[in-house]
Amino acid sequence: MTRIAALVALLATACTSGRGESVRALPADRSAAVRYVALGDSTVEGVGASSPDRNYVSRVHERLRDVYPNARVTNLGAGGATSADVLVRQLDRAIELRPHLVTLSIGPNDITTRVTVDTYEKNLDTILGRLRHETTAVAVVNLIPDLAVTPRFRRSRARDAVGRQTVVFNEALERQGRAHGAELVDLYAASRREVPLHPELIWSDGYHPSDAGYALWAELVWTGVEARIAVR
Repeated sequence: MTRIAALVALLATACTSGRGESVRALPADRSAAVRYVALGDSTVEGVGASSPDRNYVSRVHERLRDVYPNARVTNLGAGGATSADVLVRQLDRAIELRPHLVTLSIGPNDITTRVTVDTYEKNLDTILGRLRHETTAVAVVNLIPDLAVTPRFRRSRARDAVGRQTVVFNEALERQGRAHGAELVDLYAASRREVPLHPELIWSDGYHPSDAGYALWAELVWTGVEARIAVR
């Protein structure tokens, strides 16, 4: 078993869904033209990947097509985006596309630009609430990786503050994810475990994932997606 496969197996139990009145699932019909929409920041856009097909969104889409050959993807991620940017600039477009699956990765730019956690949580509530009420999509949301273990912050004076904020923002993200029936994927635990031991997971800027980092990210997100694929 490869290191990535072993880690995914270990962390699979960290993917938990909100339990409301019903748990959404992707279609049982494998011929369905499943529409996947990705929302978020530069990690969604794929900064640090050597080519667009090596970011995590493209890798998840590739896995999705193994199950749904007609699956399509629209990547709305944008470098520098905060939760407010997703709300104002990405969400309406996502809803218009009538997605079956939405992934959301947002938060690091809120932390580094000192958005308050209350504002962040309100934005998440609106984003996930609208997806819940205005679409039939399964939402898969990843917790924010631990920014403090990246080379950019590891030796920075801001390390401890950023580390604390990451925890607090993840608590808000987990609350809203569960409240709105999203599938939660724990990238925080994975980053704390893997990044200090495997610097090759981080790109040359000391912050964004490398190809190897996106491969791991995609495998973890896929566990959340796979948990919501309906049995035929």
